[in-house]
Amino acid sequence: MSRPPLPPFTAETAAQKARMAEDAWNTRDPAKVALVYTVDSRWRNRAEFLQGRDAIEAFLTLKWRRELDYRLIKEVWAFLDNRIAARFAYEWRDDSGNWFRSYGNENWEFDEHGLMRLRLASINDAPIKDGERKFHWALGRRPDDHPTLSELGL
Repeated sequence: MSRPPLPPFTAETAAQKARMAEDAWNTRDPAKVALVYTVDSRWRNRAEFLQGRDAIEAFLTLKWRRELDYRLIKEVWAFLDNRIAARFAYEWRDDSGNWFRSYGNENWEFDEHGLMRLRLASINDAPIKDGERKFHWALGRRPDDHPTLSELGL
């Protein structure tokens, strides 16, 4: 299975890869998202360590049961060869109606087929008030005309 764009990345293909990742995560479909990782992909997500698509899918299933109304924006920070560093922010609420904005950085490494074989993520959560939210599009893909993280000053 191949997931273009393939490494080595250019500025254009790295940005395309980041947007594709953002779009997939905004579906909140764990099975669909897991397919962009190698079968034996390794993850560090905060203090959790995962390996393999099944573990990734199970993790995402639990994540999106807890993180309701999830909306994410990713932005490339740097890239080289088969690696991309991205920063991101997402907004979500818990089942009590409390809103949060989670900020983070990810380091990605891809195989020759464009599948992610390594994901290292550091994430911090900040409580926000409903009126402080900046991600207001309908659930799903972020509209092309919605501001980026940099445009939002995040």
